[in-house]
Amino acid sequence: MTETSREITANLERAETNLRAAEGLLGQEFYDIASSRAYYTAFYAASALLVHEGIDANKHSGVIASIHRFFVKIGKLEKEQGKNLNWLFELRNIGDYGVSVHVTAGEARRAVDIAGNFLSAVKAILNL
Repeated sequence: MTETSREITANLERAETNLRAAEGLLGQEFYDIASSRAYYTAFYAASALLVHEGIDANKHSGVIASIHRFFVKIGKLEKEQGKNLNWLFELRNIGDYGVSVHVTAGEARRAVDIAGNFLSAVKAILNL
């Protein structure tokens, strides 16, 4: 297994772990934390996709921008997937840093669903 393959696998494993964590936290009504884990599901899935394509992006903003540039803009991912990734990032900021604002139950449920769909879309591109 090459270093690139190991990095892709590690990112996908992190994505899967974060999705399971998000689902569990959602069931326990920890909506802020569930939404954060949902975002990280998509972030790690996106990172795996970028590594697969040889695209280097380390910061969250760089990963999101690269997904839009190299996948959404050319139609490898649907525009809705790009919008959803942006929304997950915004929601994660509320969940992690919101002082008086919190993620609602509905937003957290939607975030977990979106994250799972994003992960599935990435796996489809990677033929997994």
